[in-house]
Amino acid sequence: MPQLYKNFVEEKFDNNGNLIHYKVKPTDNFNFAYDVVDAIAKKDVNKRALLWVSKNDEVIDFTFADLSKLSNKCANLFIDKGIKKGDRVILVLKRHWQFWVSILALHKIGAVAIPATSQLYPKDFVYRFKSADVKAIVCTIDDNAPAHINEAVQTSEMNIIKISAGESDGFLNFNTEIEKYSDVFARPEGENAIKSSDPMLLYFTSGTTGYPKMVYHDFTYPLGHIVTAKYWHNVQQDGLHISVAETGWAKAVWGKIYGQWIMEAPLFVYDMERFNSDDLLTKIQDFKVTTFCAPPTIYRFFIKEDISKYDLSSLKHATIAGEALNPEVFNKFYEHTGLKLMEGFGQTETALAVGNLLWMEPKPGSMGKPVPGFDVKLVDDDLNPVQPGEVGQIVVDLKNGKPYGLFCGYFNDEEKTNAVFHDGYYFTGDMAYMDEDGYFWYEGRADDIIKSSGYRIGPFEIESVLMEHPSVLECAITGVPDPIRGQVVKATIVLAKGYEKSDELAKELQNYVKTHTAPYKYPRIIEFMDELPKTVSGKIKRVDLRNK
Repeated sequence: MPQLYKNFVEEKFDNNGNLIHYKVKPTDNFNFAYDVVDAIAKKDVNKRALLWVSKNDEVIDFTFADLSKLSNKCANLFIDKGIKKGDRVILVLKRHWQFWVSILALHKIGAVAIPATSQLYPKDFVYRFKSADVKAIVCTIDDNAPAHINEAVQTSEMNIIKISAGESDGFLNFNTEIEKYSDVFARPEGENAIKSSDPMLLYFTSGTTGYPKMVYHDFTYPLGHIVTAKYWHNVQQDGLHISVAETGWAKAVWGKIYGQWIMEAPLFVYDMERFNSDDLLTKIQDFKVTTFCAPPTIYRFFIKEDISKYDLSSLKHATIAGEALNPEVFNKFYEHTGLKLMEGFGQTETALAVGNLLWMEPKPGSMGKPVPGFDVKLVDDDLNPVQPGEVGQIVVDLKNGKPYGLFCGYFNDEEKTNAVFHDGYYFTGDMAYMDEDGYFWYEGRADDIIKSSGYRIGPFEIESVLMEHPSVLECAITGVPDPIRGQVVKATIVLAKGYEKSDELAKELQNYVKTHTAPYKYPRIIEFMDELPKTVSGKIKRVDLRNK
């Protein structure tokens, strides 16, 4: 059993293996890169951290010592190019190994990492550059990312340091530049010392009534994921853990770095181009993965495969999150593997907040119970606790202070921060009910966020793109239940004068969205209407469209 995590938490179990006491130890200057990665590297130079497999099946086995040295080189590179403490740096690195090196280097400097997907278009980058006052970007050379970034830099008229994971015109080549620098980097002291309360991570997360908000976490955030990795993922020090997520999404830091490495558990990362059930199942089989986490969409595709073709005996534990779990998926996966899917719930703004933990018997379709460290409750509109069976909003009670893993607020937006932090609670915007045994059951969003194949999609962003098309007079984006993806995006459109509804126009509008914002956002369903349902004040009633 790894000992490092005991530096950061107190825990006590009863004779039946149930956790009865859990407390994160306070720290003034915790820094994951120094106090976890470098600490493990010093203790055991041969300790495996990351087994990375490329889309072309190139295999690189990284030790903690390897990553400690590479992140030192990278920190020296970043400093030399002008990146300093507090600077915001976007990382668009898919599942490339350079992501882990870069984010650790930014932690060591005290800069703020902004993970982002490679599916962004120039207008998406421009918004992020300006909103976060971005200093630099490190990107993949795939998916036209360099071209989109170049266009965004030119449009924004900002002087942004550009680094790419490979050769690309106008970019510094990460792979060759890093080799020019020393693998020694001293922990900053004095005015450059990094405090636990300093901002460390920033995520752009979709909203329903505006452009993406900027969620920021401080340097204590990784400590909130000890529960995620130890009690939910059940990672093993001598095993391999996969969480299926691109590094541009918050789910990646849930399952591809922080809690797992605090538990000294190695990660398996497959830098796949696109998800393919047979390919991923084969990797689990061949590399003997022991613990696995993915959104329900992945499991749905697994079940469609003949799972009996694969030797999955190495798998000891499987978890699921991202959208509500269909009991049919639970039952069929159990039938094929003998493993009960342990569902969990959290947000970009939180660590794991509700979950089915090791000592619990999961109920198919239930989110589980509030986890140690998060005082989670269900309340009605008047902030009164709801009774079992009644739907209420999921809130985090802050009477004992902000839990480790909960975000600090929306960056540079006091109004939006105050809208979710008030009356002694953090309001998640998600709805659920609790059964007589204390298990939570997800009901949906209090707002209109769409969750499709693990992606969080905000209607406003798609509506803004569609409104640019000359044929669109008005539109509303809603989510429609889908057996594979959980939800799919639907656009309800009122056409401008001179345009007639047709299949050809619907296809044109779909392609327009695909080419003007991240393709995963495009509406798979388009319906034309003469008029949208509205409130007296003129607001579109999306709830009516969803019910329809």
